[in-house]
Amino acid sequence: SPPDKAPALIVDSKKNGKRKLGPLGYEVGKTTKYNRVLQIINIHKCDSEFQKLATQEAIGEMVARLAGWEHGVRLAQTQVWAKPPGSPPLVFHRDSPYFMFTPDDVVTVWIALDDMDEELGPLEYVRGSHLWGDGRVGSSSSFFQSDSRNLLYSAAAREGIEDAESCLEILSLAGLSAGGLSIHHGKTWHGSGKNASSDRPRRGLGLHFVPAEVKFIKE
Repeated sequence: SPPDKAPALIVDSKKNGKRKLGPLGYEVGKTTKYNRVLQIINIHKCDSEFQKLATQEAIGEMVARLAGWEHGVRLAQTQVWAKPPGSPPLVFHRDSPYFMFTPDDVVTVWIALDDMDEELGPLEYVRGSHLWGDGRVGSSSSFFQSDSRNLLYSAAAREGIEDAESCLEILSLAGLSAGGLSIHHGKTWHGSGKNASSDRPRRGLGLHFVPAEVKFIKE
């Protein structure tokens, strides 16, 4: 929906209007049942501050240099993941399968919008998983399954990793301050735990870049 048609983010939670829910659907400082994760696609198209951040030349140049893309980059998509207190984990997945381009190269820049304490469920990466085959993909409908690592362990098994639970090296972004960023290959398996905080959100901005010469594919 256009920005002026989007539903209000702040709504009354009582008829008398004395208490209101915040933009993440919870009352700041209190535990609440309103813990649904908020995903905002292409926020840079409706907010000038996010647009300035997402289109910074320095970020694009850094991605092109790291990825070895001689012709530069294109910003394919931006998205905010906002996890309120008590929200569920995000299933381990890859970014590349969700972009229908050729070549299928994707690089994601993830920017922390909050200090990433351990209890907030910071982003986690599986070291070396960008080298795995393409056998397991999953879908967006499975992002919030109760077993957040089931798909990951299945992919690891296809790579001949028998005891994935103990063999995989998981790298956490715990300790990353608000405004800090990480950069990962589009085929890197990653996910995050639940937000175990009772009163703090966990928010991040993802910038998905592709090579400048990409073309859409039919399927």
